[in-house]
Amino acid sequence: MDPTTDNAGTAGDPDSARASLEALRAEIAKAVVGQDPAVTGLVVALLCRGHVLLEGVPGVAKTLLVRALASALELDTKRVQFTPDLMPSDVTGSLVYDTRTAEFSFQPGPVFTNLLLADEINRTPPKTQSSLLEAMEERQVTVDGTPRLLPDPFLVAATQNPVEYEGTYPLPEAQLDRFLLKLTIPLPSRQDEIDVLTRHAEGFNPRDLKAAGVRPVAGPADLEAARAAVAKTTVSPEITAYVVDICRATRESPSLTLGVSPRGATALLATSRAWAWLTGRDYVIPDDVKALALPTLRHRVQLRPEAEMEGVTPDSVINAILAHVPVPR
Repeated sequence: MDPTTDNAGTAGDPDSARASLEALRAEIAKAVVGQDPAVTGLVVALLCRGHVLLEGVPGVAKTLLVRALASALELDTKRVQFTPDLMPSDVTGSLVYDTRTAEFSFQPGPVFTNLLLADEINRTPPKTQSSLLEAMEERQVTVDGTPRLLPDPFLVAATQNPVEYEGTYPLPEAQLDRFLLKLTIPLPSRQDEIDVLTRHAEGFNPRDLKAAGVRPVAGPADLEAARAAVAKTTVSPEITAYVVDICRATRESPSLTLGVSPRGATALLATSRAWAWLTGRDYVIPDDVKALALPTLRHRVQLRPEAEMEGVTPDSVINAILAHVPVPR
């Protein structure tokens, strides 16, 4: 993406960048009904240079959400449908022999984009799943020993179906930990579903976002200005200790076999700072930590089998911990 777009004028203005990012909700709402928390989560991930795991049943507009976000941010996006026969080179790219020059040239894969939608990531074997690890962690892919940088910004939005497990390969804990957030996409409320059907009856085409009125309201320059402002958001020692106490409590929970790692604690601190800045503050308060605790931590813990049989969920464990860990004053 060329940084010399119309949004470049806000590159040094955090307030303008915040206003532009806040406008995303209204813009995406022209295509997606009732998913404000997911939109906010994706923006937080972009600000933290993280990645997002989207979980929801088929048909709740996960793909449309990512496409609408890309349109509203003027970013390039690509989609990969993960299947059991997908190869790593289908994601990262490969060397292709050119008979005219008698040389190999690199053919970039779909990972070379700003927003990569990895659809049903748990339907592909671990070898292909792991092909994303280097891209997610190092912002590059290595083919034939040569590292190739990915564009910036770069975000992987991976989806998985929470109810259909036949023929799937659950993501290992090490890869789950690479996702900054896990966002659950719920079924719409009755009124939201009526609004969706009304739009379709009036001619809404989810494949034509321009016709739906979705236009760019922010860009890469806004993201850069926002990231710089988030980096300056103040975190007091008391808030840092609060984050650590929450994460350490997960490691001591009798319902869990795996608690949150130090990487998870770092992620919670980062998302809390981004949320604090988005809400108009240059310092973090305990409510910021609480607001981001579930999406940041729910995929980093593992339930004991007996707790799972009793109906305990990661969210209920984390909520119980938030209720018991002393809040700094």
